[in-house]
This record gives sequence, structure tokens and C-alpha cells, in this order.
Amino acid sequence: MTQEFVEERKEAAAWFRTLRDRIVAEFHAIEDRHAGDTPAGRVEVTKTTRTSEDGSDAGGGEMSVMRGGRVFEKVGVNISTVYGTLGDRAQAAMAARKGIPGMAEDPRFWASGISLVAHMQNPQSPAVHMNTRMFWTPHAWWFGGGADLNPCIEYAEDTAHFHDQMAQACAPHGDTLYSELKEWADTYFYIPHRKRARGVGGIFYDDRNTGDWEADFTLTRDVGAAFLPAFVPLVDKRHPTPWSDADKDTQLRHRGLYAEYNLVYDRGTRFGLETGHDPDAVLMSLPPMAKWY
Repeated sequence: MTQEFVEERKEAAAWFRTLRDRIVAEFHAIEDRHAGDTPAGRVEVTKTTRTSEDGSDAGGGEMSVMRGGRVFEKVGVNISTVYGTLGDRAQAAMAARKGIPGMAEDPRFWASGISLVAHMQNPQSPAVHMNTRMFWTPHAWWFGGGADLNPCIEYAEDTAHFHDQMAQACAPHGDTLYSELKEWADTYFYIPHRKRARGVGGIFYDDRNTGDWEADFTLTRDVGAAFLPAFVPLVDKRHPTPWSDADKDTQLRHRGLYAEYNLVYDRGTRFGLETGHDPDAVLMSLPPMAKWY
């Protein structure tokens, strides 16, 4: 049996909230510094709750969503801390560590994390996804997360910048880590039925447990902290770029691809729905508008 990790769990949950606050503040600043015909967008925070089958408290979180901003058409920065017991379907939907010894006898779990998806007004500006999380059971613990860029109109220099920031986040944690996590992202964010990736990649990891909790948590913090310098310069550069109706059509079709991936393959979506989390929070990642042919 692993340790209870009570203080470590508190520290992780506090970090995810701190990161959420930093990101929301910067997104408000982006809305303020880009002129527009509409008021600058602001995030609305909605608390989410979760109950166990017996009606007892099972945690929850906060949805922080902006809709119809000058720059962001829809962006959500959700945090959650949930706990309880894992049924068979929830265990099957776990992102990692299926069949953990002892789970049948003691299926308690605790999970906390931050999840972000941004869909932009200007098709020239890339959509983006980021999440980091910690998962604990009495039998094992691990971290997971990453960030990936999803432009509908790719600029090679933007892709290079985003990957460079992810590489810098990984560098203190091992010479080969970035290349390993990049390859993992390329595999994870691939859409088999379309035979293509959903974007230009980034980094992804799951089941991160080197045996050193502090080291793995530091990596997770570094990945989260790299998000703003990886993404914000791209928004400031691309948002003022003129766009056409054809560009918007390209964006809406790309969003259809994004929605397909999240509904069919995304592990976090499956796990959130199977564990009874607020469906609006789980499906926050879906775009406000999309198009299929």
C-alpha cells in the first residue's frame, strides 16, 4: 500500500488553483490589450459538485469559462478535486494503471488537476489544449498532463516556438524527456479514423511515477508554467491578422475534427463521465461552433 500523501495532495491541488488564477489573469489582459467592437471578455466562474451513489460529498471544482470575447470565442480553464470509490466502469476508463493490485478490495481514489481548452475568434490564431493532474489511490499515485497546439492554419514558426517552450520545460528533467513526451503526444493526439493528427503536437505524459514525488510534481509544475510563454506570444501575433470567410470555414471544419477526437478518444472525457463529474465541466473542451461535411 502506498502512503496517504495527505500534504502532497493538498500541495498539488493548491498549485492547480494557482496556475488557473495566473492563466485567467493573463487571458483578461489579452482581452484588454486587443481592441474590438465588443467589450473585453471576462471569465465566469461556476462551482461544480459531485456526489457518490449514496449521496455523500465526492468533491467538485470550478469551471472558469469565457464566451464571446474579443480574442477568445470560448475558453475554459477548469480545476477539480474529486474523490470517492471507483466502480468497474470507472476503473476501465482510467487514463493509466488499469488492474492495480488491491483496487478490488479498496477502490478509493483522489484526483486533482487543471484542464484548459481555448477556441479563438480569429482563424489565424491557434486553438490550444493544456492539462496537468495528480491521481492517487491507496495502492499507487501518478501525474499526467501536457500541452498541444491546434492551429487550423499552421505557421511553422509558431509550431517551432510552442515546441521550444515545451522542450525548455522538460530540459531540467532529463536530456531525452522532451523527445519522449513529444513522441507520446504524437501518438496520443492521433485520430485513427481520419488518419491524421488533430494538431501540430506538443508533449504528453501519463502514469508518471519515478518513485520521487517531489521530482514528478516539479515536472508537472514546470509543464503548467510553460503554457503562457508558449501560447500568449502566438495569440498577440496572430489575432490582428486579417482573415477571410474561407479561413473561418477552415477553422470550423478543424473544430469538427477536434470535437471528434475529444468525444471518441480522449481519456479524460471518458473518465470524467464515468465517475459522475459535472458533464458541462467534462465537455467544456467542445468548441462553440463546428462544421462537418
